[in-house]
Amino acid sequence: MTRAERIRTALETSLHPTHLEVLDESSMHSVPKGAESHFKLIVVSDAFGGKSRIDRHRVVNGLLKDEMSRGLHALTVTAFTPEEWNRSPEVQASPACLGGSKGDATKTPGSGH
Repeated sequence: MTRAERIRTALETSLHPTHLEVLDESSMHSVPKGAESHFKLIVVSDAFGGKSRIDRHRVVNGLLKDEMSRGLHALTVTAFTPEEWNRSPEVQASPACLGGSKGDATKTPGSGH
């Protein structure tokens, strides 16, 4: 089972989403082909009702903690209730990667800055 499939299964089982997109964005980053390390999630679920944005993220991150410990490096989460999604079913495009070998040429090697 791929990481994307495991993510989908974990979210479907716990959140019963009315809409779910699991997008592997690893190819946009400086990682080996097939790394499955960077994902964008769009999750629409009644389970998010009454929860703040940060609490919604905490729910999703908690469900995927095993994946985080097994090489999932980056996770973008957009979480809506069905009512919010119906009002505005739009999600911003992911920005271009600036990390790793794609980083800013003005960084000082070895400094992390």
